[in-house]
Amino acid sequence: MKRLIMSVLCLIVLSGCQSAYYATMEKFGVHKREILVDRVEATKESQQASQQEFQSALERLSTLINFDGGELQSVYDQLNDDYQASLQSAQLVTSNIDKVEDVANALFNEWQDELEQYSSEKLKRASSRQLNDTQRQFERLLRSMRSSEAKMQPVLDSLQDNVLFLKHNLNAQAISAIKGEFNTLKRDISALIADMNRSIEDSNKFIEEMNATRS
Repeated sequence: MKRLIMSVLCLIVLSGCQSAYYATMEKFGVHKREILVDRVEATKESQQASQQEFQSALERLSTLINFDGGELQSVYDQLNDDYQASLQSAQLVTSNIDKVEDVANALFNEWQDELEQYSSEKLKRASSRQLNDTQRQFERLLRSMRSSEAKMQPVLDSLQDNVLFLKHNLNAQAISAIKGEFNTLKRDISALIADMNRSIEDSNKFIEEMNATRS
């Protein structure tokens, strides 16, 4: 039975029909609120992994710039691998943020619709306040996530430029030519990691707040 459920869910996810996915999960007792918390957690973890990939690429480039003998091609190949890993991890971060935003919108729309079902004005007002508070908290989190996401592309562009330049100019002169850009890239990656850390902290706070209101 579990395998059947997982197969159905996989088909729904692959088809891209999120509303059907949420409806199916709801039938099994997993609500949008729980999915939102899970997706925020997944985004946080992908940001942490992305930080490591960017840092690894920076360290590899530093090794190449300070190269003092040995096989240049081997170090370049490792740098290219680090760039590709950074690109994939950044794409996963973006995908996860999109999923977070999608389920949050579905949750808030559902919540708003349900306000009209109350017969008690007192409970309706209380639920409405809670909805507004949760939306504000989420909007802060989403801004934080999107801010760090926006800093990834310039770093990826810079890494790609360096990798492409070295691909056909793998010599001491080419390495010397990219030294001037290294400090800028180092600064940008440091700013990106700091921004991601703020977003990760915001994610932790949001998860705590969501869990606190549920308990």
